[in-house]
Amino acid sequence: MNTTDWITDIILVLIVFRQMREERLDRKTFLIPLGIVAFVGFKYLHTIPTAGNDTVLIGTLVAIGAALGVAGGVFTRIRSAGGHLLIKAGAVSAVLWVLGMGARMGFQVWVDHGGADHVARFSLDHDITSGRAWVAAFVLMAVTEVVTRVATIFVRSRMVAARQPVTAVARPVSSLDHAL
Repeated sequence: MNTTDWITDIILVLIVFRQMREERLDRKTFLIPLGIVAFVGFKYLHTIPTAGNDTVLIGTLVAIGAALGVAGGVFTRIRSAGGHLLIKAGAVSAVLWVLGMGARMGFQVWVDHGGADHVARFSLDHDITSGRAWVAAFVLMAVTEVVTRVATIFVRSRMVAARQPVTAVARPVSSLDHAL
């Protein structure tokens, strides 16, 4: 792992701590995590291998990412106060986020420090054709986790907003109103 890899992985792990304090739900709530995974996808995802059981590996990790993302979004508190939506990642959401992002980082560190032979043997035994399949699987897992978490939060925020009572907006009285 190079310095950029470390910085990117650490930012992805730490982003949840920013959300553990309650703050206003706005565009940056969605754009920052999506921007980070767009960068990660652009930097690391050059191809999606489909030979052998590569798609099974990729599909499995994408499914895990989706499950972690939806669960993380469900365990994020969203409430309305003062006409604004507020968001706060709960402990379960934070644990799920760190588990998903940390597992990817831990896997890379393990591979770089002695685990490569185990991964190669596993890949050979299970017809995974290349290291690119592992890269694609883990990058797509991260992207899926972020996108499903953000999408879950977005849907839940619309549901919270829809439950808020509609208040009448005062309009100026016109001369036509006085004539009636």
